[in-house]
Formats: sequence, structure tokens, C-alpha cells
Amino acid sequence: MPVIPKALSFVSDGSTRHRRSSASVSMAYGHGMSQEDMMQKDMLILVDGNDCVTGAMSKREAHEFSAARPRGRLHRAFSVFLFDERGRMLLTKRAASKITFPGVWTNACCSHPLHGRTPEEVDRSDDGGMPGAKHAARRKLAHELGIAPAEVPHGDFRYLGRYWYWAADTLTYGPQAPWGEHEVDYILCIRRQVTITLNPDEVDEAVYVTPDELRVMLADAQRRWSPWFVGIMERGGWEWWAHLDEALRPNSRFVKSEIIYFDPPREHHAAYNLPSHERSTGVHKLEGMEAAYDAARG
Repeated sequence: MPVIPKALSFVSDGSTRHRRSSASVSMAYGHGMSQEDMMQKDMLILVDGNDCVTGAMSKREAHEFSAARPRGRLHRAFSVFLFDERGRMLLTKRAASKITFPGVWTNACCSHPLHGRTPEEVDRSDDGGMPGAKHAARRKLAHELGIAPAEVPHGDFRYLGRYWYWAADTLTYGPQAPWGEHEVDYILCIRRQVTITLNPDEVDEAVYVTPDELRVMLADAQRRWSPWFVGIMERGGWEWWAHLDEALRPNSRFVKSEIIYFDPPREHHAAYNLPSHERSTGVHKLEGMEAAYDAARG
């Protein structure tokens, strides 16, 4: 199982070459920006429970959890599941310097489509292929893993559906965790051979695994995992991985139109997350916003 450790400059698995840079990868997005800069400047897409756009908010503000805002603000996200030609899944370990969920293992790339980007990253909730989220995925794969956009063509991504979840980052910060995630997460799958250059500000390690190898890793109590990755795998991920050829076909039977909701495991409930809180907690509603947004787009 080829791992990319900090101590080595190059590791090869025989088909894909990985390089760890000693400095941040120079990319158009994020170049010269700190984690705090991106928290302040990235404008996330707020949505209601039907994934209709209701506004914009800084990454920092949307992720702030507290007694006053026990689930932050619901916003759009995406999770890229990247597979090599052998069908192995790429896992990454988030950098220890990340502000939210540092040091956890997860899928290849997890981030957010943003307002104000070119090409456009804001999808209508009925855009079947979610082209904006795919633009965002290519941007962040370049930023985090140094994967050239030409290696992950827009048309090769398959959108499989949406998961709505929330989780306080209690494993990092304790029961009064000031940060968390509350997202409608778009699942994007792609199978390509790629060249990876880790951005150490974003990713500490990366490894390709088989299903059996992932099960062994999940059983290791010393590893921490992102709650969204575990929740997605438990709610369909294992199945579409077992039938990857079918999952990657256009209009696959694995594409789900409904939004699948899940609460996090108990260890991701902070002291301020109360049993009385409902699914609508942290959801920003604004009647007519999506119609106004569509009109603005022309």
C-alpha cells in the first residue's frame, strides 16, 4: 500500500508518481494565501433544506459553531472520490495545519464550490450533472494535490448525488468546539491515472487502497476519519465502489435525486448540540432567492 510519508521526496507505485513539495504548490487558486486568508475570503453558497441557493457567507462564518449557532450555516460542498485504473480509491490525510478537522483521513478531496468564480461554480439545484461543482473539484484537486486539470477532464466526473450532514469538530477542540461542518455534499467520482504533488498546507499523506485495505484502516483505532467520509461510505459508498464501472456510466442507477440526510456519530456532538435541535437548525431560508438568482444569471 504506497503511502506518501513526510520524510520522502518521491514514492512510486509503478503506475503513478507522487511528489511531496517542501513548499505550497503554486496554483492560481490559493497561491500565497494562508488557511486564515481562505477562511475569510472564500464565499460559500448557502442553501436551504432543498439545496436551493439562499445567499453567500464567508467560509469562516459558515463554519463557526457555538451555543448561538450550534450547527453553523448550511452550505454546499463537494467530495471527490478518485480511483486509479485498478479501481483503488485515493485517500488523503488532511494537513495538521487545517483549521477544521485537521489530521483526519478522508476521500481524495473535500471542499466547497464558491461564489464569484470563473468558470461558474454555482449550480441550480436541478442541474443534473452539477457542472459548477465539477469546476470547483478541478480547481481544488490542483490546489491540494497538484493534479493538472487536463488530467481530470470535466466530462469524466460523474455526479452521484447529495448528502446533507453536520458535525462539530469535537475530536480536535473538545466539547465546546468552535468549528464544524454543515453541508449539502455533492458526490463526484472519477477514474483516472494522475500525477500527484501534495500541497503540505492542505494534505499530509495520500494512499491508494482496495476495499479490503480500507476496512483494515477503518478498524485501526489510532486513525481519525472525517465524519462525512464514514457517513457516505455507510450510505452507499461501498456499493457503488463494488460496481464502479456501472457507477461511472452516465445516468447510472447509482445516481440519486433525493438528498440523503444523516446526523453525525455521538463523538461529533458538542455540548451545545441539544436533542431539541431539529434538522432546520442552521438552515438559512430566504423565499424567492433562487428565482432571483436565476434571473441574475440571465
